[in-house]
Parts: sequence; structure tokens; C-alpha cells
Amino acid sequence: MARCALCNEAHCVGVFRALLPYTPDPQPLMPNVDQFESVFRSAAKEVYKRHDIPLNDALVVTDLPRDQAQTFADRLTQFMSATEHDIKLMVLAADDYRGTGELLERVENRAPHLICAYRNLHSPDFERPYSLGEHLDVLTQVASAPVLVVPNPRLSGEANKRWQNAGTNKVMVVTDHLDGDSRLIDWAVLFAANKGRLLLTHVEDDVTFRRYIEAISKIPTINTDQAQLLIGRQLLKEPADYIESIKAALEADGVALSVAAHVAMGHRLGDYKRLIEDNEAGLLVLNTRDDDQLAMHGLAYPLAVELRDVPMLML
Repeated sequence: MARCALCNEAHCVGVFRALLPYTPDPQPLMPNVDQFESVFRSAAKEVYKRHDIPLNDALVVTDLPRDQAQTFADRLTQFMSATEHDIKLMVLAADDYRGTGELLERVENRAPHLICAYRNLHSPDFERPYSLGEHLDVLTQVASAPVLVVPNPRLSGEANKRWQNAGTNKVMVVTDHLDGDSRLIDWAVLFAANKGRLLLTHVEDDVTFRRYIEAISKIPTINTDQAQLLIGRQLLKEPADYIESIKAALEADGVALSVAAHVAMGHRLGDYKRLIEDNEAGLLVLNTRDDDQLAMHGLAYPLAVELRDVPMLML
């Protein structure tokens, strides 16, 4: 009988596969080893650790004449007043650059911690909800700094009053992979008003989940009902556990925020739109960059295009 590589005892199955000597007939030991591995893996959880975010200067990009550009910058100053940073705003007016190439040069030369702009920059169709516009598309994908996107100042007065009055009392983190993404949380906490509300959301795509369960149902050796229950439970447990670690970390740091959570299965775009509306979110924080492609990350683009009255911090 095979013996353990560590203790030389025949009855010991060890904890990890790497500790077992090779045997041509491992079947009696494999289920136990799998159980041990599952127990240890489930105990290993992502834990949120807060990081300080530098935010000393921001670059405000507009297509407005100098005086109107400064007025827009003043509105942004008021909107960001909840942060504890004394943010120096540098303003680019319409005649400070021509085209996306010069704009990127200005951004690179100034190296701001944050870029502020609005939808459909330099676009005559700023009222049409078809895209973000070429300039903003380039900024969100090429510039290294996060981009704060607000409604176009040329929209009706009511649309602009809404986001300015809402401020950052209610900040929502939007993602389908919350656990382990501390940068999203750091920026959301930075912008959230003192004693405000931070809503952490994680919506697992139920369409994708059902597709995998359908595949599992065709494998005779796997109990489909049990797989659907346990996999679904685990997919939601991981972000829920991470949210608890966020609450604990913020409380330990004395951050005066009310933290709420929404973790569920659903159709992501529709569910997020409902959540944003129901919670009257004043700022969304979401990932936009994808290491595997130039296009904007998954859910970010349709949200950014359709929710034109809600400010978004795109990381």
C-alpha cells in the first residue's frame, strides 16, 4: 500500500495532491483528497484592504469657450466637494487642443490623477443616446487616469441640475466581479460623502449560468440539481463574503459610511438600471478597461450610453 511522503504512514491521505506518492490506482483516495481541497479552498477568502488614493489634481476637458469651461469646472468642484482632498483643477477649453491626438498629448504632459469630461464631447449630436463620442471613447481607453463622466452641459437645465444636486451622497459600485477588486472600492469610498451611502452590487449573469447548468445536465455522472444549487450558492457567497470584509475594514478605519449590498443572479444591464433608479445613485463607479481588448469592458459601455443623466467614474 502507498505511504504518505511526509509521515510514512499508510493510513494518511495527506492534504494536498502534491504530498501523495504516485500510485497506479488512486481511486480510493481521490474523493477524500477532493474533499480536503474543497474545504481548504472554501476557507481561503478574498479580504478587502484599503489603499490611499492620490487625488491632488484633475484635468477638466471641455469643448466650451474659456468662460463657460470655467463655469463647468466650478460645477465639478462643487460635485466633488465630498472628497477630503484639496483638488486643483486644470481646465482645457475648446481652443486648447485640436483632435484626439493633441488631447492625449495634453493629458500625457499634465499627468493628472483624474480626468473630468462629459458625454459627446465635440459632438454635434450630444442629445442622441448612441455613443459617448470619439473624444471620450479615446480618453476612457487610452488615458491612464480614471475618467469622471457627467452629463453634457448643453443638455436641458433640468438634466444638469439633477446630477449637481444629487452630489455623491449615494455612490454605487457596479461590477459582475466584486470580490478582490479593491481599486473600485477605494475610489468609491474616496468620492462618497461623509455619512453618505455606499451601495456595493454584484449581479451574476443568470443567462451564462443557465448555459453551464444545461451543459452539466448532459453529463450522467454529475447530479444536475445539486450542481445548480451548490454552484449558484458559491458564486453569490464569494462577493457576499468580500462585502463583509469591506464593512469591517471601513469600520476599523472609522469611515462614516452606510454600506449596503445587492448580490444576486439576474440580467445584468436591466437589473443594474433598475437598481440605479431605485437607489437614486448620484455616482456610479465601474471598470472600463479590459486587458484583452481595446473596446470598453463588458457592462460599462451600454450603461454609459444609456444612463445619460448619471455621473460615472470610469476606472
